Amino acid sequence: MLRELLSLFKTDDAIALMGENFARMLDRSRELTLVAGSHFFEGPPSPEERTEILRGDTKVNKLERKIRKQVIAHLTLGEGGSQVPYCLLLMSLVKDVERIGDYAKNIVEIFDEGGGPLPEDGNVDEIKELRRIVESIFAEVSEVFISSDYEKAAELIQQGREVTRRSDHLLGRIARSPYDAATTTTMVLATRYYKRIAAHLLNVLSGIVMPLHKLDYYDEDYVDQLVETHGGSDEDE
Repeated sequence: MLRELLSLFKTDDAIALMGENFARMLDRSRELTLVAGSHFFEGPPSPEERTEILRGDTKVNKLERKIRKQVIAHLTLGEGGSQVPYCLLLMSLVKDVERIGDYAKNIVEIFDEGGGPLPEDGNVDEIKELRRIVESIFAEVSEVFISSDYEKAAELIQQGREVTRRSDHLLGRIARSPYDAATTTTMVLATRYYKRIAAHLLNVLSGIVMPLHKLDYYDEDYVDQLVETHGGSDEDE
């Protein structure tokens, strides 16, 4: 289905405009995620930087509303009746990208809520590794999405699933560590936010390898089958 949607991005003026706005959403959400990680590990933002972060999140939110408005107008006022499945796919994906922007902003805000300083230990090193993997996945999502690369999407999905697994294990280790309440809160929130960013990236990637009715689900056997056949089947199993 994604390949058909990408074809419409190129041939249908209305959907092409939605595609351009979706690409902007991805880029701005990625920028927010990179900035958030930098400020979390290297120091809080200045007032000017904080204002810019808030503006970035607002731009992502506005793009989501714009795309949703474009989809509704296209389906109700235009000739988009045959394109309902693609519009539903796009509506789902823009919500995931919007949530990524929210979680990036939340990372920046952790210390505003009374979070404690980060210790120098293995648990913090693990949070840094989660950040590295998430940023690495995000660096490739746009290109993989545009090219509808099943094999690469499946590879990134496996990386994202590993982030969620490692996050869960890390939360248990943090809970058993002798941190004070403020430091524990800081580390738990950072871990959770990176896990959620990874989960929403997985949802975007699922739009490449899964049919619409299985969007947001990652049946590993199904993904492997699709990779082997370079497109597979949309029939339910």
